[in-house]
Amino acid sequence: MHRDVQACIDTCYACAAACDYCAASCLAEDDQGMMKDCIRMDTQCAAICRLSAQFLSLSSDFSIAVCRVCVDICKACAEICARHENDHCQQCARACRACADACLQMLARLTSEPTLVQ
Repeated sequence: MHRDVQACIDTCYACAAACDYCAASCLAEDDQGMMKDCIRMDTQCAAICRLSAQFLSLSSDFSIAVCRVCVDICKACAEICARHENDHCQQCARACRACADACLQMLARLTSEPTLVQ
């Protein structure tokens, strides 16, 4: 597997872990109601990040489509998490931005070199 693809996969998994941690930490907050949007986005973001990593690992023909969705969800999650001062939310926002950037770079490579994941 090409090292650029592996780097994107690793970034996706790191983002998923950060989102899982953020969601679990938000559930431990006193005011969970205030954190519900964050928890909801964390869960969705973790899922799409894992799916993106899996599709890239499988050299799927649908990697481009899944990575595009991953970028959108990571950006949305970063925006929501960044609104909260909690350290876990700020760490999650950074991980989401890094994942969106990695997927954008991967999309640029995949669209110019479609055989990159093979």
